[in-house]
Amino acid sequence: MEKSTTLNLRVNPTVKQQAEAVLKQLGVPMATAVDMFLRQVALTGGIPFSVSLPAAPDAVNADRMTPQQLHDALDAGYADWQSGKVRPAAEVFAEFLEAHP
Repeated sequence: MEKSTTLNLRVNPTVKQQAEAVLKQLGVPMATAVDMFLRQVALTGGIPFSVSLPAAPDAVNADRMTPQQLHDALDAGYADWQSGKVRPAAEVFAEFLEAHP
């Protein structure tokens, strides 16, 4: 039988709790899941899944807009601001965090 070693990690407590909940449903202890991940790193010679930033939808990606599309989007945003249809981002995020602790 192989010897075991202790691995000490610092992780975000919320992420840990969410992962533990999923692993519990799967019947997989956290230590087994970490061991599985490390074995896959060793077998594949890298991280065993794609690591990339999500692509922004074209509708909000200024790099993919024509100058006219960008101008129209800015005009629409300015019109929303003038008519009071917008709220401060901090207020929206605070409400979101309150609803999704």
